[in-house]
Amino acid sequence: MRLNYHHLRYFQEVAREGNLTRAAERLNLSQSALSTQIRQLEARLGHDLFDRRGRKLVLTEAGRIALDHAERIFDVGEDLVATLAQNGRAAAPLRVGALSTLSRNFQLRFLRPVLAEREVELVLSSGNSQTLLRTLEDLALDVVLLTEPAPKEQFPNLVAHRIDEQPVAIHGTARRLRHETLAGLLASEPVILPTESSIRTGFDSLVARLGVTPRIAAIVDDMAMVRLLARDDVGLAITPAVVLADELAQGLLSSAPFALDIVESFYAVTAKRTFPHPVLGRLLPEEKSGLSWGLNR
Repeated sequence: MRLNYHHLRYFQEVAREGNLTRAAERLNLSQSALSTQIRQLEARLGHDLFDRRGRKLVLTEAGRIALDHAERIFDVGEDLVATLAQNGRAAAPLRVGALSTLSRNFQLRFLRPVLAEREVELVLSSGNSQTLLRTLEDLALDVVLLTEPAPKEQFPNLVAHRIDEQPVAIHGTARRLRHETLAGLLASEPVILPTESSIRTGFDSLVARLGVTPRIAAIVDDMAMVRLLARDDVGLAITPAVVLADELAQGLLSSAPFALDIVESFYAVTAKRTFPHPVLGRLLPEEKSGLSWGLNR
């Protein structure tokens, strides 16, 4: 049986309205006829597309996936008008959200397994953790990259996969690193601190133990800016090495030979889905994705 695209168009209208009566009026159909069309589509797809909550129809997960496909199908039809512009779109883009303060180098490393694949279209966005996690919860993102797992109380249907853990160190120009002790280094040189909570908390604890009052050159909520400030010798950057990977490889910056005992973890957060994006399996191999909430918290 082929898919009946009239059914799909009717479904799209009901999904947008969230109400069978209003959708029937817009389509100039009787409510019973429209309801029959939706039931036939559900039978063809083998899944319920709506949950009824009072008078409102709410999309199920299968319904959200069907709506996403329906909108792309009809968008492609509209694109026929502009064929010469070659505006076709790749199907099933992988939608990745990342904390705005997250290292771009780390994001690149995470995505590298699929970057060279022509059939994979990436849609990348950034923002604060709450906004990203809400968007993920609504299935408008496939994965969110963070430096800590989401609170289970707020997001019980999200799963955190710890994909990496890196030590935090002190990085800077050679002239700033010429100190024999960690206390002497932190007492003498200005530091550039990211706002990322585990780094800031660990650093505050460290200087308290050492009895040092550091001179803060900058507190930055963007790792890209941390890189620029460190390159310009504004101060010592307190970050994982991945943030400054290029500068360290080129010899522009060096790492101080002192262990800070501060660790930053990296998480890929996904929603519990019956139909996850197939590419995620390559980014979250089984040996990395088996962590549960209990292990991550």
